[in-house]
Amino acid sequence: MNMINTMIETKVMLPMPHIDLESELLNFIANGDYEPGDRLPTISELQSDDLLGLSTSKIREQLEVARALGLVEVRSKTGMRLKEYSFTPAVRLSLFCALAKDLGHFELFSELRKHIEIAFWNEACALLTPEDKDELKACVEQARWKLNNQWIQIPTVEHRQFHMIIFRRLNNPFVVGLLEAYWDAYEAVELNRYSDYDYLQRVWEYHGRILDAICADDIAGAQQLYIEHTQLLRYQPRMRDMSKP
Repeated sequence: MNMINTMIETKVMLPMPHIDLESELLNFIANGDYEPGDRLPTISELQSDDLLGLSTSKIREQLEVARALGLVEVRSKTGMRLKEYSFTPAVRLSLFCALAKDLGHFELFSELRKHIEIAFWNEACALLTPEDKDELKACVEQARWKLNNQWIQIPTVEHRQFHMIIFRRLNNPFVVGLLEAYWDAYEAVELNRYSDYDYLQRVWEYHGRILDAICADDIAGAQQLYIEHTQLLRYQPRMRDMSKP
């Protein structure tokens, strides 16, 4: 037992590998002893030879990259602070560039999202709490009210919330980041605005059945219903338009 404890302790104490991020500022942030919310040195402080020793323009250029990646936030009163790590900004930026070139890329990313959710389905559902299930139920009820009310509304917020609630307790920022980027793209290509009413009714019928299966602890059945419901997207009018050569 002592040998095992020694091996574990030795493993924990091993230094992190040096990875060159090709940016003095990103290397400084990654290798520094900073926690989310900590204030980072000012641009003038970073200019000193003791830190980066770079020109103001060079630091500002690298700072914009750090902001685009969602690593830091800069405010006039609080200065530059380190943010909690999120994979979403980097994925979203790259995905939006791809969509700007060709909207057909959305269907490819949609396939990736589907396989990710299927792969993590059992693990995610096992982590759901009674409060999570109540929130899922509220999403379904609110969506149905919007669709069946006198003045029909598209349940945009509820659609995203329903899916993200299922996977939000996964302790995996990369999975969550990919899924968040998917929903940002879903809204960006205006799939909500151009949704067919019959399509939306079928989608929320599936969501209700998926929730019923989850609450009945029929996780395999819920997964199968999820797989069936993802096939509906390709029949969405906007998706058909994007698939045309």
